[in-house]
Amino acid sequence: MRTVLITGASSGIGAATAEVLAREGNYRLLLCARRQERLQELSTKISSEYPDTAIHTFILDVRDANAVIDAIGQLPAAWKNIDILINNAGLSQGLDPIQDGDFGDWDRMIDTNIKGLLYVSKTVAPLLKQSKNAHIVNIGSIAGKEVYPNGNVYCATKHAVDALNKAMRIDLLPFGIKVTAINPGMVETEFSEVRFKGDTDKAKNVYTGLTPLNGHDIAETISFVLSRPAHVNINDLLIMPTAQANGTIVNRK
Repeated sequence: MRTVLITGASSGIGAATAEVLAREGNYRLLLCARRQERLQELSTKISSEYPDTAIHTFILDVRDANAVIDAIGQLPAAWKNIDILINNAGLSQGLDPIQDGDFGDWDRMIDTNIKGLLYVSKTVAPLLKQSKNAHIVNIGSIAGKEVYPNGNVYCATKHAVDALNKAMRIDLLPFGIKVTAINPGMVETEFSEVRFKGDTDKAKNVYTGLTPLNGHDIAETISFVLSRPAHVNINDLLIMPTAQANGTIVNRK
């Protein structure tokens, strides 16, 4: 039974991954996010559907380095045997050209997508080094592979995740820790609603005329990656809806 820590687990890909891994029956779920109510709802749902799955939840804003250190350090002893870290917490804010960008939006993306991933990875790494079957999964994006109009800083943060994934793979190799990047294209979660700061009409328009990926599509892929034999590591995956060719070209019906 492997223990998996999922950041940003209260919604979207994080919540879907928790549900899929609970269904698999081979994982203990350590779930964290900023929104306590949503996290509790997810925990209750999983416990109802999969009563044999052990779950522990805690509130965490990955942007706060001290909070990350304290939260991991204060985990009950039974939950410190972490085997898998899924760095899922991330977001986009705004869709402005660089000359009109908002400093606050930039800070939030950099602090969450890059620094948050670093804070959690560094803090959890000593625990992963004690596991005989350790794995880090970093949730990147097509935005980490190419740049699209007005994506500037968000794309920059996901390019950083792409680079960090490669660097982690090298640095953690001596400890036998697997490292994988999952890079989705268009996924219909709260992503666009957050990007447009609650404007649901703008968010819905992003997916009009096509069938995007959903959180469970990515969760199923994560489950597959984690299930590979000990001698197999999948370094990097790019996953797109059939209707999307790259970051900007889509086929809308």
